[in-house]
Amino acid sequence: MSRVLPAVLDALVVVVFAAVGRRSHSEGVDVLGVLRTAVPFLVGTAGGWVLAGLALDTGPRSLAWGAVVLVATVAVGMLVRAITGQGVALSFVVVATLVLGLLLLGWRVLARLLPG
Repeated sequence: MSRVLPAVLDALVVVVFAAVGRRSHSEGVDVLGVLRTAVPFLVGTAGGWVLAGLALDTGPRSLAWGAVVLVATVAVGMLVRAITGQGVALSFVVVATLVLGLLLLGWRVLARLLPG
């Protein structure tokens, strides 16, 4: 299977996470604002893809791949946020981990349940 669709799905769920988070905190859902929030996590997602590609024998639809991407997305995303002076409160780390876990692993679980 092509890696393009899973990569696009991972990036899409990170952007959705950023947009929903901004909306729920009344920060506005303008494109630049969403990108400013999403970019640290997208950097982590890209790093997770590289790491998973080097370390795993499974494909991008596997839960193992998703777990590597999740850990990298949250860890690098929070590190970049901290370096750039954005918030990294413990409550945010917990919520981001849970929501991104649901999204990044959730589509993979759904993909396994669908025929074909």
